[in-house]
Amino acid sequence: MADRVADRAESRADLRKRLVAAAADLLVAEGRDAVTTRAVSTAAGVQPPTIYRLFGDMNGLLAATAADGFTRYLTRKSSRAPSADPVDDLRAGWDMHIEFGLDNPAHYLLMYGQPQPGGESDAAREAHRLLREILERVARAGRLTVPVERAAQMVHGAGMGVTFALLALKPEERDLGVSAQTREAVIAAVTTQADTEDDGLRRAPDSAREARRRVLALRSILDDMPATYTPGERMLLEELLDRAGRDPAEG
Repeated sequence: MADRVADRAESRADLRKRLVAAAADLLVAEGRDAVTTRAVSTAAGVQPPTIYRLFGDMNGLLAATAADGFTRYLTRKSSRAPSADPVDDLRAGWDMHIEFGLDNPAHYLLMYGQPQPGGESDAAREAHRLLREILERVARAGRLTVPVERAAQMVHGAGMGVTFALLALKPEERDLGVSAQTREAVIAAVTTQADTEDDGLRRAPDSAREARRRVLALRSILDDMPATYTPGERMLLEELLDRAGRDPAEG
């Protein structure tokens, strides 16, 4: 009875924070199987029904705990100011993603281990938005060779794969060179050198790849162009540019 009175006296927001913190601590210390209704309620000092009242069920609490992990990730990611080179920012974002996963394995597995189509949290959507924002800057610089969303999926998917592969190894067995090499392979697949130059020597560009790069650069600055289009014209222009920017091999 005293616990229920205390529950009512404490705000819902504070109770949610306390339960999420308790679940996160158990997750980090003992793994996913340790995050049970009884263990979390005991650690938080509340009655088990409080979890169901605030989160619906344990899945709701786990989703809130994953969102807490994303919030920590976003705090780290947002703290870095953009540099003059968006491709370098893409590299830094990759390294930050891998580092977060290795530093917070329990949270990372909860955040990315069981993806639910259409079930992303607001924090997960914000993480994706930040990645797209960097890639849109790459496109504006004329260096993106695939559409922004395709590039985002490639970078994110490869980054997750590397993180999970490293997490499957003992810390002393992890070769971070795998991450750096994969990062450069993915960046090479979605970007080109500035002005198609390398060490001051002009390369012969792939004509189709170069054309897509120019189309994607134009697509990225439509909002900045002085020309005025009707909604129908704008929709048609975007559709044509999107089609022109796709690699025919993609279908």
